[in-house]
Amino acid sequence: MTPPERLEAPLRWRDRTEPGDPDAVTRIVHATDFFNDEEEAVARELAEERLARGAESGYEFLFAERGERAVAYSCYGRIAGTRESWDLYWIAVEPAEQGRGLGRELLAQTEARVRAAGGGRLYVETSGRPSYASTRDFYVRMDYALEATLADFYSPGDPKCIYVKLLR
Repeated sequence: MTPPERLEAPLRWRDRTEPGDPDAVTRIVHATDFFNDEEEAVARELAEERLARGAESGYEFLFAERGERAVAYSCYGRIAGTRESWDLYWIAVEPAEQGRGLGRELLAQTEARVRAAGGGRLYVETSGRPSYASTRDFYVRMDYALEATLADFYSPGDPKCIYVKLLR
């Protein structure tokens, strides 16, 4: 007799930060194998900053959880000095959860929260390296337009690509 398939825990959304979130962020970002040690440290630092300073930090977080485990997250915030422009600082999905639409849903949920807070534009920046082609394609599929490319931004031969989506 074949054992019954294990039921997958339903997805749950959480936008408050909790003490274990810096570790969850570090785990998720590291598991993607896309980011270097310095970038991973920055991702963790933003979660720590949100925990320490709350909304005053300027960083908002949205976590997707299965059971008690965070499996994806986004970090975003209003761009100081602007009327309705926001940055998407991070979006990351555990490899085991990729390819099932979670990234699309996470981005849509993030956009809805930005829109509800009065945001009219959401900016995202990413590398122009060939290894980031799928990331850039993802943003284009999600209706983001390439706004600018800054040559040799991250390092020689690695441009910064800035995308924007109008939310209104």
